[in-house]
Amino acid sequence: MGFPTKIQLIKRKASEQWYINFPSAVAQAMEFEKGEVVEWIVKDKHLMTLKRRHSGEQEEKKNFTKEHS
Repeated sequence: MGFPTKIQLIKRKASEQWYINFPSAVAQAMEFEKGEVVEWIVKDKHLMTLKRRHSGEQEEKKNFTKEHS
């Protein structure tokens, strides 16, 4: 089952920011966590893949951030 989602654009004088919000059902099914970092991989103009970082990489980043705060 697909979840249609609109792409949002915020334009400022010197920059643009593009946003894609995940429907709650998708985020819950993927078991995303707040602050989790993912990577978009562009396959072509019609297909992107969202790659989840390994949990070890996430944990290392959390620990580094805490130690250096």
